[in-house]
Amino acid sequence: MANTKRIALVVGVGPGLGAATARRLHADGFRVAVASRDANRLTDLAQEIDGLALSIDATDPASVRAGIESVEEALGPIHTVVWNVGGGVFGTLESVDTDGLDLAIGTNTRGLFVLAKRLVPRMAERGDGNLIITGATASIRGKPFTTAFAAGKAAQRSLAQSLAREWGKQGVHVALVIVDGMVDLPNTRARMPDRDTAEFLSPDGFAETVSFLIGQPRSAWTFELDLRPHLEDW
Repeated sequence: MANTKRIALVVGVGPGLGAATARRLHADGFRVAVASRDANRLTDLAQEIDGLALSIDATDPASVRAGIESVEEALGPIHTVVWNVGGGVFGTLESVDTDGLDLAIGTNTRGLFVLAKRLVPRMAERGDGNLIITGATASIRGKPFTTAFAAGKAAQRSLAQSLAREWGKQGVHVALVIVDGMVDLPNTRARMPDRDTAEFLSPDGFAETVSFLIGQPRSAWTFELDLRPHLEDW
């Protein structure tokens, strides 16, 4: 029997936001492919959600393109992408070099550009699709220690806005979720054992927001929203 489920790809899957989002999309009726640099770490998750685990290096355009083709060959046309990719070198101008800047741009923006160039026109041809991007507060408010990271995230935000304005009229919903807070992960808890539970951002809460964005009617689309624990100082 042909697969009638919509196909989702989550890029940048770890034990927090990415895994929670993959589980939520599966619960919402999607067939989900999960990707990170090391696909072996995702085998159990893929089995749990009856999905596909694969390796994508967001900094390598060839890897991004190959990953897209692998998903579409195995599962079918990709309807929804969650680009949960973030990273970079943190430090001040004196401590970060151009390699750090290149990494921030390559990790956060270039891979997204490559993916969008390959997938968004295909979504537009079908008149339906979603590209949900995990952003960061640094994209709108740089600090000394985010000199390189903020540049990469700001470029990502601008790219997302350009994509939303160009392709929204053709049925592709591009939305940016700015994460402002510490994500609730075991290693984060271990480093901060005395912090109040309410100070951490819930991965399931993030996934709920992604589900909400995907389900929005076209008459009321959101481009950008931010998420933070209610105790976060902003």
